[in-house]
Amino acid sequence: MSRIAFIGLGNMGMPMALNLVRAGHDVQGFDISEAALAGFAGQGGQSQRSVAAAVDGASIVISIVRNADDVKNLYCTAGGVLDVAAPGALLIESSTIGPAAARAVAAEAAQAGFAMLDAPVAGGQAGAREARLTFMVGGARTAFDRAEPVLRQMGARIFYAGASGNGQIAKLCNNLIACVSSAVVSEAFILGSKLGMDYQTMYDIITQSTGQCWTLSHNCPVPGPVPSSPASRDYVPGFAADLMLKDLSLVASAASEVGAATPFGARAIQLYRQLSESGLGARDWTVVARLIENSASLN
Repeated sequence: MSRIAFIGLGNMGMPMALNLVRAGHDVQGFDISEAALAGFAGQGGQSQRSVAAAVDGASIVISIVRNADDVKNLYCTAGGVLDVAAPGALLIESSTIGPAAARAVAAEAAQAGFAMLDAPVAGGQAGAREARLTFMVGGARTAFDRAEPVLRQMGARIFYAGASGNGQIAKLCNNLIACVSSAVVSEAFILGSKLGMDYQTMYDIITQSTGQCWTLSHNCPVPGPVPSSPASRDYVPGFAADLMLKDLSLVASAASEVGAATPFGARAIQLYRQLSESGLGARDWTVVARLIENSASLN
């Protein structure tokens, strides 16, 4: 088994790191939160008080933090991972930061002599806890082959997406589809309810018809039809609406760089900004249904 540094013990990172502990790895965790460090140590991990201490002697470094600035500071500043990692360590970055940022950090890693993969995930907190995440991985194939056995201890579906940054491309496109489809499902169900049909009957019919989609059948944004969905638990997050807004902003930036039109993405950004401004940004991203319902009530 490997000595692994895991940086970022938040809602996703903590269960991911603990799955590696359960698999028998020597996992050295770091987070800026004292509570996270204590929680990790209390569940069998080794908590360290600095990036350098966590990375010391690790053959693999995995990170999942909030945004591109955090990733750049973690890897590229004085005393960061590129300064302190052991020669030959494999770097796996699972934050959602967009392809341009991922490629820039990977290029600096290559200059420092390290192979780096961008490996963002889908599946939410439940997927992280149950080791059934989807990993979308960009970078050198040889690095992917080395990483895959470890990724399989945290995920059920591991995809090689191609060159550096391609994991980020897959993640952004996936989240764009999920976000827009959730808004449309919400709109349709609220319309159907106002016209006189209950949510469960609509669900039973549409999941067996051409409107069927993952967002409807697995993560239904209205309460009731899927008891395990955040909507049926007052939108307690799996994945917060504010984080979806961040990802949609990355979609917009990437689209602008290549001149791609994303009209539905642009409208989704408007909706999620409204969510954030209304105080719902910490709720699950499917709370967009509540925004649409409230907007309909005002019309």
